[in-house]
Amino acid sequence: MNFSASSTIIISKIMQELFVRTDKKLISTLPRYTFGGRIIVVQSESEANRAVAYLRTQKIVGIDTETRPSFRRGQQHKVALIQIATSDICFLFRLNYMGFPESLVNLLEDAQIAKVGLSLKDDTHQLTQRHPGFTPKHFIDLQQMASQMGIEDMSLAKLFANFFRQRISKNAQLSNWEADALDEKQRIYAATDASACLLLYAKMQELTSNQQYKLISVS
Repeated sequence: MNFSASSTIIISKIMQELFVRTDKKLISTLPRYTFGGRIIVVQSESEANRAVAYLRTQKIVGIDTETRPSFRRGQQHKVALIQIATSDICFLFRLNYMGFPESLVNLLEDAQIAKVGLSLKDDTHQLTQRHPGFTPKHFIDLQQMASQMGIEDMSLAKLFANFFRQRISKNAQLSNWEADALDEKQRIYAATDASACLLLYAKMQELTSNQQYKLISVS
């Protein structure tokens, strides 16, 4: 096919529509996302050291924490679990079993490795109860990124539904994270949350760098 010099080829960008606010009713209608990679439960310092050695080969990881829920007023438990995910593997560090290993502290204080999560200020504050001198570095909060894009959603479930049109089950959120053994639902839930953070960060970065999104409001 030949074009004259005066011909103009227009390439239209495919714009992704994002809700300013995601309707909670929409989420239940969406297909479910679960982490499909390998999940490794870490319960000893030696296991933690090996897991951290692998994570140090990564430039960016997804991160989240879980705490045993308290149903008594004024009672608060320490962080029981830190889950850290790459694209294909997620480590579940059981702090209630082994404390806060120095290797893991050092990883979270390493400015060379980005850690992506949600509401990280709360998580890092709670982790100081395990290690008073803990100083987190290079933590990236998805809530701040979403706000800068003009999105008012703050929960992981709503953000994931908004960007991927998939839902994340929150059924295990209020389970006992200090149980003797984590059951399959807990393991999948924990790994899914951490990996979802990583996926969201990549998608947000892509859309903001190319400006290939538009906000829509639904009354």
